[in-house]
Amino acid sequence: MNSGFIAVALPIALGVIMFGLGLSLTPADFTRVAQQPKAVLIALVCQMVVLPLVAFGLVTLFGLEPLAAIGVMLLAASPGGATANLFSHLFGGDVALNVSLTAVNSVISVLTVPLITNAAIDHFGPEDGTGSLGVQFGKAVQVFAIVLIPVAIGMTVRALRPLFADRMDRPVRIASAIILVFVVIGAVASDRSGMNGDLPTIGLVVALLCAISLTVGYWLPRLLGVPERQAIASSMEIGVHNSAIAITIAISVLDSTEIAVPAALYAVVMSPFAATFGWLISRSLRRAGTAVATEPSRL
Repeated sequence: MNSGFIAVALPIALGVIMFGLGLSLTPADFTRVAQQPKAVLIALVCQMVVLPLVAFGLVTLFGLEPLAAIGVMLLAASPGGATANLFSHLFGGDVALNVSLTAVNSVISVLTVPLITNAAIDHFGPEDGTGSLGVQFGKAVQVFAIVLIPVAIGMTVRALRPLFADRMDRPVRIASAIILVFVVIGAVASDRSGMNGDLPTIGLVVALLCAISLTVGYWLPRLLGVPERQAIASSMEIGVHNSAIAITIAISVLDSTEIAVPAALYAVVMSPFAATFGWLISRSLRRAGTAVATEPSRL
């Protein structure tokens, strides 16, 4: 698959995905944040602070090559995706919180993704001629364009034509899923020879990142007193990233298919991991509920 074609097609594909996200959002999804500030604040700290630290620890522990390490950090900085809402719904999470977190995260990522990615580039410092990589101001504007403008258009369509937005929601979600598959295939196909020897290690790192993200996203809020349903929503939002954003930025903004590889592999493993984690949590909650219901009275 021609890398030049992919570099052009990816922003268009991401635009469709983010437009679909916009069709599901309303201004209330942003203002709702003020109604549950504790859950939102904890989730954002996990997303913007804990996850990058976990990712940094993993790439350092496993000694990933510089471009792969940058790709993992870019992935960790990327916001949650609309798929997180689906998993949250399936396993009893607070979907309204998911929608709000996705909306807020998508806006904040315009700042955090360039910051974290540039920090990773500065630290890992590729020595193969790509050391000049970086999300500079002009490229940050590109990130803004491919992430927020389609969301704003989708929200505008929903505000003006709500019935049309409702009808289009499902078809656009299906199209987004299909597009994401082609994005992943394109990213991997473009780097057939670049990281083949390192793919198992990269795959292990992103699998661990996914598992740790889901676990931290659930247990940290619970330990800090966040209700169960909101903790499940937080877990899915933090553990299910919008890998399409990371892939698009890697290829179309940073011009590196190698940096896109971790996000492409993550897109493959995140769904089974999220489904398994959600099932385990649901099973644990059912058992706990049964135990409480059957416990003999002490009175």
